[in-house]
Amino acid sequence: MDVIRANNISVIRGGRRLLDDVTLGMAVGEVTVILGPNGAGKSTLLRCLSGSLVPDAGTVTLGDQPLADIPIAELATRRAVLVQEIRLGFAFSVVEVVGMGRIPHAGRTDRRQKLQAVGAAMRATGIMHMAERTFTTLSGGEKQRVHLARTLAQLWPFTDGAVEKMLLLDEPTNNLDLAHQHRLLQHARHLASEGLAVCAVLHDPNLASGYADRVVILKDGRIAASGLPRAALAPELLSEVYGIELRTIGHAAQGVPLTFAR
Repeated sequence: MDVIRANNISVIRGGRRLLDDVTLGMAVGEVTVILGPNGAGKSTLLRCLSGSLVPDAGTVTLGDQPLADIPIAELATRRAVLVQEIRLGFAFSVVEVVGMGRIPHAGRTDRRQKLQAVGAAMRATGIMHMAERTFTTLSGGEKQRVHLARTLAQLWPFTDGAVEKMLLLDEPTNNLDLAHQHRLLQHARHLASEGLAVCAVLHDPNLASGYADRVVILKDGRIAASGLPRAALAPELLSEVYGIELRTIGHAAQGVPLTFAR
């Protein structure tokens, strides 16, 4: 069953269709990766799925409710978004930044639960050793990991038996080195296995191939392909979408397609 579903959504700005009649759903226990060239509509789609952008046509539902009908305070406890760039100009400590993820739960949970959530999120992202460091002194990659921990603290506990939850990641591997790119996506898979629905916008089809249960490819605001990585990452389709001649080979151990320029 889909946790979140976009039904024939379109977004029009300045006479241009940023999204054009897009329909897709995302389920608990799965990692969905959205790929496509710059300007294809990836971040616009993620904003519609998060509720921060209302489509000009069509609807987005979370569970069985239209997203627009869910009070913002409740929505913030059911879905969390890691956007491409967040700037904090004040000298907050890392643990304070992660704790900001619990703001939507004010009045709903107590201090003990907040500390549990913050601790679990920091352990999951491997940043416990940075707890007292000043956020503004961190590298770009370190800041990205702290913000990921903040979004996880927002969704903790990831399952409560009644409410399905969604984690949306907009280009989460930006500013991360190779090791941390893979660790982040490995963690995304683990979160899905724990009961979250996870959706990530990526640029690298090889990362998508290795970690996605489903790949959605956008071109000019429309879905060009959607399905298992092996089917969606066909070289002919990718070459057309990206405007460069590409080929794929099978990964010797995992059997997933790896994409290269010819």
